[in-house]
Amino acid sequence: MIAELLPGSVVTVEAYGHDEPATTGLYPEEEAVVAKAVRKRRREFAVVRSCARRAMEKLGVPPQPVLPGERGAPQWPAGLAGSMTHCDGYGAAALVRVTDLASLGIDAEPDGPLPDGVLGAVALPAERERLLRLAQDRPGPHWDRLLFSAKESVYKAWFPLTGQWLDFSEADIEIDVDPGERLHGSFRAELLVPGPVVGGRRLGHFDGRWAVGRGLVATAVTVPHG
Repeated sequence: MIAELLPGSVVTVEAYGHDEPATTGLYPEEEAVVAKAVRKRRREFAVVRSCARRAMEKLGVPPQPVLPGERGAPQWPAGLAGSMTHCDGYGAAALVRVTDLASLGIDAEPDGPLPDGVLGAVALPAERERLLRLAQDRPGPHWDRLLFSAKESVYKAWFPLTGQWLDFSEADIEIDVDPGERLHGSFRAELLVPGPVVGGRRLGHFDGRWAVGRGLVATAVTVPHG
């Protein structure tokens, strides 16, 4: 799901199902973070970190703890950039060397409608109009959930570059559908606030890819150096 959305320089590891125990492979300092959490939260926390450590090994980096930092953003080993995501029955991590990408963000959501009231809180009026057109032209996918996932991926790519919050209303996302039977495509997020400076240039937008399948909506954003 996630791997097909990212360039070859990015290493991804995914996990499906709930087979792993709630604390599989956690380091003591990670265990302390979720010591009082409910079992579901502990399992998700452990599964995505298991994915992250396997991705580290693929990049030749010794496995090590991944602790949440400011606003919960994962703290990666020096020289790496990455992102993690989890939802019911699925977890994934994506890692890349910082020499290959400035930042990235991934997100996965269940392929179902957003709960009542959520779309109004996360979507701009222009985005809601585009979602209606998408639903008319290509019924089936839950386009509201896809928009939400895309905004999550945008934020995950944004925060490591800025250290600042990005509100749902501060990125205007337009979704494009690739031709063919498969449900996949691209999206562009126009930043409505000053973007980060990367490679000496202030960015005005982020680009991403999306796919729908296996009961999931998946999105990914990559930020090149220039």
